[in-house]
Amino acid sequence: MSYYEFKLPAKILSGEGALEHVPHELQTLGASRPLLLSDQGLAQVGTVKIVQAALRQGGLVPAETYCHIPPDSSIEVVNHIAQLYRDTQCDSLIAVGGGSVIDTAKGVGMVLAQAGHDLLDSAGCEVLPRGKHVPFVAVPTTAGTGSEATLVAVVANPAIQVKMEFLSYHLLPDVAVLDPRMTETLPPRITAATGFDALVHAIEAATCLQRNPVSDSFAEKAIQQISQNLTRAVEHGKDRKARMAMANGSLLAGAAFSNSMVGLVHAIGHALGGVCHVAHGEAMTILLPAVMKYNLEKCHKRYGELLLYVAGPEVYAATPEAQRAQKTIDTLIALRQHLADVTGLPTTLSQTGKVQPSDFEAVANTALNDGAIIVNPAEADFDEIVGILKEVWA
Repeated sequence: MSYYEFKLPAKILSGEGALEHVPHELQTLGASRPLLLSDQGLAQVGTVKIVQAALRQGGLVPAETYCHIPPDSSIEVVNHIAQLYRDTQCDSLIAVGGGSVIDTAKGVGMVLAQAGHDLLDSAGCEVLPRGKHVPFVAVPTTAGTGSEATLVAVVANPAIQVKMEFLSYHLLPDVAVLDPRMTETLPPRITAATGFDALVHAIEAATCLQRNPVSDSFAEKAIQQISQNLTRAVEHGKDRKARMAMANGSLLAGAAFSNSMVGLVHAIGHALGGVCHVAHGEAMTILLPAVMKYNLEKCHKRYGELLLYVAGPEVYAATPEAQRAQKTIDTLIALRQHLADVTGLPTTLSQTGKVQPSDFEAVANTALNDGAIIVNPAEADFDEIVGILKEVWA
């Protein structure tokens, strides 16, 4: 490329005891009254208590804790939490959770930074001024979304059945905390779905039209980390080495796509989530092979290069160059099938129980208006998207 941009301002705390460093990091940011955000599931299984104990060890008690963020957070939730932040005189945010929690925190940060009251006022792509700095610590509890390293927030607008994407470098957290205690209790099926989501992030980042040398390096390492450790993390959830490899791989993938973007898998996946409420990780798992086949003519050489990271050096060396692209796709299909066999993860839309062929038109129209479609290597129109949906139906 003749020109590219890359930004990853977050300080990364990764490894055993990473959580205990958060009080010091907030102190250096001038904050002492954080609003701790999470969801009820994580509160019930004790994950929030682990974080609270780690904060207390450093002499920090959150000014307020809010654990009612839903799986598909909405504009209304964001606006409510922003008001709670003001009412309780908080001065920073700690988000403990998956993509919905962290994206909600990003939305809250946007509203507060712009001294507003409605997230919709901040809609747009890279149009926001910096505004007031709200110190922000992201603690992911899944190795999948990579939201702790991205300039993207996805927040649902239920009124129009759309998952809205907000893009701004000002959304990036100040601190990203990768601690194995946060993911070791994640159930196998969620581990598989979120891990495959991270793999899609890396593959699309490595092949989209905005890819660059730095994002390629992050994406390739992410593909390697995830391909080598996802099965182990699913089958042996207490294996902290595998969990940390997945956490680091997810962050690398998030940083990669945050600086290069994703593609058609995400455009259709976002639409399936907005229109039919298909879980994001499941949508990614279902769509990836079909979209790779759709992109194959444009990405043949690049897919062939990615075989090294998907399958390892021995398989790469043993596969003739002309066959490597297809071998990459076949290897990913085999990985997906193994995960499905072990966890029951769906591999077709019909298996989700949430989509009907009558939804395809609405999904395709929504996908066409998704920003991710712009940088997909092969252009796609309405009929071609419907064709992909039919292919993955059953």
